Order: sequence, then structure tokens, then C-alpha cells
Amino acid sequence: MTVYNPLYDPLVDSHPGQGSEYAPTYWVATAGEPPQLDSPVGSDMDVDVAIIGAGFTGLATALFLVEEYGIKAVVLEANKLAWGCTSRNGGQGQFNCGRLSRGQWVKRWGEAISLRLHQDVKEGYELFKNLVSRIGDYCQPQGDGHLLVAHRAAQMTKLEQESELCNKLFGYGTRILHKNDLQQHYLNDAEAHGALLEPEGIGVHPLRLAYAYTRMVREQGVTIHPSSPVISWSNAGGKHKLITPGGVVTADRVAVATGGYTSAGLHEDIAYRYMPILSNSVVTRVLTADEIAAAGLKTKLVITDTRNLRFYYRLLPDNRLQMGTRSAITGKDAANNKHYNLLVQGLYRKFPVLAGVEIAYSWWGWVDVSHDMMPRIVESHKGSGLFYSCGYGGNGVAFSIHGGKRMADQIAGKTTNYENLPIYNSALPRHPLTPFRRLGQRLFYRYYALKDMLP
Repeated sequence: MTVYNPLYDPLVDSHPGQGSEYAPTYWVATAGEPPQLDSPVGSDMDVDVAIIGAGFTGLATALFLVEEYGIKAVVLEANKLAWGCTSRNGGQGQFNCGRLSRGQWVKRWGEAISLRLHQDVKEGYELFKNLVSRIGDYCQPQGDGHLLVAHRAAQMTKLEQESELCNKLFGYGTRILHKNDLQQHYLNDAEAHGALLEPEGIGVHPLRLAYAYTRMVREQGVTIHPSSPVISWSNAGGKHKLITPGGVVTADRVAVATGGYTSAGLHEDIAYRYMPILSNSVVTRVLTADEIAAAGLKTKLVITDTRNLRFYYRLLPDNRLQMGTRSAITGKDAANNKHYNLLVQGLYRKFPVLAGVEIAYSWWGWVDVSHDMMPRIVESHKGSGLFYSCGYGGNGVAFSIHGGKRMADQIAGKTTNYENLPIYNSALPRHPLTPFRRLGQRLFYRYYALKDMLP
């Protein structure tokens, strides 16, 4: 096992390591004993389907391939089970995909396509809910809904418009909470001017959820090989040759499920098709009953604010407060204390009575944000046998299950009625100015930070 590298950067490093330890997350510290996996790849093998990445998407793809099609895929994981996005997120399962709101869907694609996309996302969210229900208390589900909190008064008008659209066009029963209602019944975020309350949203312990998915697929004979990074990839005779340190895995079809940890050199068909964005998270010590009351934390719903550089937060089952937001631009700057301080000061600003409360856990990780802010679940080009599902933009806890399901359908060759939706019928767009992406990101962050401060 190698030491965890906190400075890993998918745009710089050739692969995310081999057998690396986990990031020091609250989820790792509290998940308990992990499931037994197979040994690392130790010899050459021929397989029908190889899945790269043992996080939510890879595990879900393996689960639906074996449950619905009888296909036992082989899963290759560079490090440890759920090492990347899956063990570093905020555990917020939301009824959405990508970064765009439903109002933005309508502006981009019109009502007809947006209604079909809503129905597709609904189907995926129901699948997620059913799996969480099947797993039960082990993954620590909490709440039934999502609060989108207006961090500025001007945001309330936008939330009211979004709520009206959700209710009238999509039949999705949201409602507006004004400041007094929010404070009286949910929380006293000092920045909040009100909120949009969605009826759907579940907080989970993400690593425990991944452990449960793993046990499901392992019970059905799926093999998962940790410490087996794909360090080179070639094609010969219509087959994919995945070179790992322990042997060559020759596969008819390959599913890429590596999210924000997809190295640019993995394969040319998926290189530079998303922007890896760092997100910081912290978890406080256990709060006392008096502290919780003083902060007005009456809910354990999952919560997001309306910033472009958004904060996401919730009160955990053990009464710790978890919060996250965007972080550094590059991996080499990830450990800079200014990013940690930005997040912690945000926590104290939202809940002044908690100023100075001890931070028990701090970590960061990469999020896969697509250039058009929406995910893709596609075959890279017809007949390639290379499939990928990514670009979730921070909304992958629930939607990754649907991504895995749809990718399994495509791998198995199932014909469905969703192929002509925009997230299934086109590749992730490449960035037109790849060498300058991070310069652009810096400029956008400054612009968004200023915009988020406007009254």
C-alpha cells in the first residue's frame, strides 16, 4: 500500500497511483470494515466487459450488468475500493443531474425534451431510493428533501421562478420558504434569505453505500481487482488491451467510470472532455444539544446554497456538521491553507454561534464538471466498445446509479426510448482551448466570487 498523495492532479499525473491509501475523510474513519475484494491483477486475462473504476458508477454498472443481463464484468481499480469521488463527496443524493437547473434545461432544449429528461432523471432517482431502502440503516439515510438556500435576497426571485416552473411544467411539488419559515422550521443560516424546498433528497454515508453495492456484486460473482491501474491502453483485433502492472486485460467492451480521477492520458476518446474541479470538505466535532439549538439546526435535510461557487452542508446523524465548497485550481496548490480557511470561515459566517468550533476532519477531492454542465452516458463512437458515464458536476451520489444502469443497458445492446435525449446522444464536448483551461478557470472563479457577493 502506498502513501496517499494529497497533490494528485488528473491533468498532470499519468494515473492516480497504485494501491494508495484513502484521503483522510470522515467517511473512511466511520465506514467500518470494508468488503473483501479480489487480488490485484496478477496475470493476463480475457474478459467480455472490463470496468475501470470501483466507485459508485463502476459498481452500479457491474451490478446492473449481472442482475439484468447475466454479464459478470471485471472491475479494475487503481487504488482502493471507492478511493476517488465516492469516498470524498458530501453524501447528498439529489433529484438532478449535472449542474443545470430545470429552468436552464428549458432554455437550452425547450419544454418537450426537458419533460422527457425530467422523467428519465426521475426514473434514476427512484432506482437510487429503492437501493438505499434495500440497504437500509447501514448507509445511514436521513432526510426526505433538499433545501436550496438563497444566500442573497435577489436570489429569492430566481428561486420563486424555478419553483413555479417545477410545479406547473414538471409536476414536481416544490415550495418556497421565506426567511421566517426557514428559521422557524429548518435552520438559522445567517446568510439565508429563504429557500426552495424540494420534496426529494436523501443524505447518505457514501462509503458505506459503496460497501453495500460492492457486497451485492461480489455475491453475484463479479470480480474487483484493487491496486490495478490501467497504465496503457491499445486496440488490436477489435479488442481493447488494458495494460496493468500485473498483466494485460483483453476486453471486448470497456466501461470508463473514473469521474474526476480520469487521467488525460487514459484514452484519446475521453481525454480533455471535462474539467476536473477541486472541492474541499470539513466535518466538525460532535455538536452539543445547546450548540445545535443556538445554530437553529432543526433539520437533517441536505442543503445547498445559491452561490455559483456553492456551499453544500448538512447535520450528520451523529450531530456533526459537514460542509463543502470549491477549492484550489491545481493539485499542487490543494494543501494551501487559504482554501481550508475559505471553507471554515464560510461555516462560521453561516453559523456565527459555531465560530471557533473544532474541525475534526478535512479533505479534498476532484469533481468531474463537463464544459456544458451536463453529464454524458455514451459509447465514445459507434462500434468502439468504449463506454463512459461522467460529467455529473457534483450531483453524482444519486445520478451515478442511473449512469451505471444506462451504461449497462448500452453495453448489453438494449434498445430503449431514451437514446435521443441530449445526455445520451452526444459525446462530452472537448474544451476548445485545452492548454488555457486553468487560466480561464481562475478568471471565472474571480468573476463568480464577485457575482456571489452582489446584493
